[in-house]
Amino acid sequence: MVSTLYTATMKRDVLINYLDQYLDIASFAPIDRSSNGLVVGGPDREVKRVAFAVDACQKTFDLAIEAKSDLLIVHHGLFWGSPLPITKSHYNRVKTLLDNHLDLYAAHLPLDAHSEVGNNAVMARLLGLLQIEPFALYKGKTLGFKGVSAVSLDPASIAKTLGFLNPIILPFGKQEIRTIGIVSGGASDDVYAALDEGLDCFITGECEHQVYNDCLENKITLIAGGHYLSEVFGVQELAGHLKKNFGLETVFVANPTGL
Repeated sequence: MVSTLYTATMKRDVLINYLDQYLDIASFAPIDRSSNGLVVGGPDREVKRVAFAVDACQKTFDLAIEAKSDLLIVHHGLFWGSPLPITKSHYNRVKTLLDNHLDLYAAHLPLDAHSEVGNNAVMARLLGLLQIEPFALYKGKTLGFKGVSAVSLDPASIAKTLGFLNPIILPFGKQEIRTIGIVSGGASDDVYAALDEGLDCFITGECEHQVYNDCLENKITLIAGGHYLSEVFGVQELAGHLKKNFGLETVFVANPTGL
């Protein structure tokens, strides 16, 4: 149970333990290429300000340090399942974190699938969907969510509500959209799960070429809002969660890629 005692600071390891449990980090280890959890961090210390970002990269680190953050929580981390030499840009990234005592925590699939602060659940709520349920199985885990709109929606209004600036829209389905499935990021293949369930619309981040004709021939609308913009929701919602429940200072570090 989350404490209701708001404090200006808290021990980092207490926070990390909470995040690991709340996001169910361990259960995703068998299926997630990302190294999730605390991936860069020295001895335990007090944490006051936590930065949040989509990507672990040099610009994000620099902005988090400029904001005087103690911990940075990202969706896309530094390590992806294979040994990576700490040279060139990767060396600079790690050195920046160590030199500036900025700890790094990553939550990839756990921050897609979470029913409260996950990318897909947040998008479903923003669209006002009802009967929200898990959707789209991936290696034994459901990562997305689906739901039903009480009113008819159109692709342009959906994209606007979600803040998609230059979406790719394949408007091949019904003109009045009611049932929607959502899986953020590079998940256009999950349109087939939406087709299997007879949904009107599928929302994701990227649109791959090979799904075009399947969407056309099977009469479903696909909206791809961009990988980055489809995955700002989780880290922003988690920031609000930590601020509300622990009184920590939080800051979202924006680094849009346009992709």
